[in-house]
Amino acid sequence: MGLRERKKTETRAALSAAALRLALEKGADNVRVDEIAEAANVSPRTYNNYFASREQAIVAGITATRALAVASALRSRPAGEPLVESIITAFAEQYREPPSEALALINSTPALREAYLDSTASMEPPIAEVIAERLGKDPLGAEVLAAAVSAAARIGVQRWVDLRPSGLVVVPATSVEDHLREAISHLAPALT
Repeated sequence: MGLRERKKTETRAALSAAALRLALEKGADNVRVDEIAEAANVSPRTYNNYFASREQAIVAGITATRALAVASALRSRPAGEPLVESIITAFAEQYREPPSEALALINSTPALREAYLDSTASMEPPIAEVIAERLGKDPLGAEVLAAAVSAAARIGVQRWVDLRPSGLVVVPATSVEDHLREAISHLAPALT
């Protein structure tokens, strides 16, 4: 990763960490974008280059390491293992229930719950890299497949939880891995 990309990654991490810290301190509805930007030592305009909403920034603070962990887990899977199995395993490892204080925060507002479910999109770039490496796909083909994996994972996670007006409730009779396996397995022909 070049210096510019590293700086962008550091800025995004600083913004998401500040957003989560402020939300935990003040409540998600009481955090303003300018406060997040100031806490991360950037301008509100810079903030807007990274996040479209405060909910995205707060959820990114909860899921910040998830994309890197998925990519790392994918790379550590056996080379001979079918890619679809590697992807399911990597996602299942990362989509365990978040810590209780983070889950309480997510439950505090419907917009945070939606942003949490949509957080699978942040995993597309590292997944695209692994798809390109493992399948020899061109960059566009790898990006398209990564977007499909992201969408399938989002649907799997949505089916794992019950989104009620009162909050995000994990469906106790099923596992996230079961739902991810079912959703992502539909992509198996494209991931071979």
